[in-house]
Amino acid sequence: MKKKVVVAFSGGLDTSYTVMYLAKEKGFEVHAVCANTGGFSAEQLQTNEANAYKLGATKYVTIDVTKEYYDKSLKYMVWGNVLRNGTYPISVSSERLFQGMAIARYAQEIEADAIAHGSTGAGNDQVRFDMTFLVMCPEMEIITLTRDNNLSRKDEVDYLNANGFNADFAKLKYSYNVGIWGTSICGGEILDSKQGLPESAYLKQISNQGSEILSIGFKNGEIESINGKQYDDKIAAIAKIETIGCKYGIGRDMHVGDTIIGIKGRVGFEAAAPMLIIGAHKFLEKFTLSKWQQYWKDQVANWYGMFLHESQYLEPVMRDIEAMLESSQRNVNGIVTLELRPYCFSTVGVDSPGDLVKSKLGEYGETQKGWSAEEAKGFIKVSSTPLRVYYGNHKDEMI
Repeated sequence: MKKKVVVAFSGGLDTSYTVMYLAKEKGFEVHAVCANTGGFSAEQLQTNEANAYKLGATKYVTIDVTKEYYDKSLKYMVWGNVLRNGTYPISVSSERLFQGMAIARYAQEIEADAIAHGSTGAGNDQVRFDMTFLVMCPEMEIITLTRDNNLSRKDEVDYLNANGFNADFAKLKYSYNVGIWGTSICGGEILDSKQGLPESAYLKQISNQGSEILSIGFKNGEIESINGKQYDDKIAAIAKIETIGCKYGIGRDMHVGDTIIGIKGRVGFEAAAPMLIIGAHKFLEKFTLSKWQQYWKDQVANWYGMFLHESQYLEPVMRDIEAMLESSQRNVNGIVTLELRPYCFSTVGVDSPGDLVKSKLGEYGETQKGWSAEEAKGFIKVSSTPLRVYYGNHKDEMI
């Protein structure tokens, strides 16, 4: 019997090479599986299917995991206002984990002998796919031709062309990873630390000038409305905000960070929806959460984002962090108003039933109502006690 292998198939160069080589050279029964986290159009998926069969796949399957991705990851990233290094909305990092889990489940269902992916040996994705497969399908062989044979793009393109598959991958200056939570951009000027990306490198071009008001309503920390229109479908809400924000070039930036394997990595990205949603959500939380709720939520959210990036989604502590993040959102309700302009946005205001700025005890910078002047002076004096004790004994250290 033929060896049955599942290939994590994106339709790109590495996975195209993998499908053809395993089918043609190894004689395997190849199942090309595309796990969609919101980055493929219907036309792209049709092209993927046609190409998979041209490459020699026995079967092609698309698995839509966008809703699972939202329910099990995206909403927690919003609740945690997660941005890696304060910059990057962890788009590809988190998507790969859910793609890997969906492909692993499929491999189990068809009782595959092996799972293959097209990751190189110098990136993070090899860790994300391998770790997921090792945990979920420990009995299956993991095949990684690009990594194991240290193949160049030219090697793969030449092989595909020589065997009748004439897709001109070689001319692509940039590589893109597109998903519901943003688009990452690699290659080109990014490889030179002194350069940034030109306008032409971005998939979504600026078409709006001036300014525009955007209102986002939240209920228990999740998007409920956009400009007054109710949205039950959270994926549709994210897509709508992306459509509005990308016309201003909002969410473009460059991320530089430490990879899982230890080297530094640089990636460009455009992510209008994540930046607008997280910006609005964080602003609403400033009005509705207590001081210490915000502080401790920030601590665990930082770990949550780090663990997602480091391929530790299946670590049990992640479920504990998610429980805290969910609990923190019970009063995060209201409408946030943003003003959008080319390349940026600003927070305008909040209308929330849980607005803690509205207090009978006093208004900041105005007259106090919940305490007397003497009580205020006593509070300040007691609060200064540790400093007065220290500098009373160390006058020489006084600045």
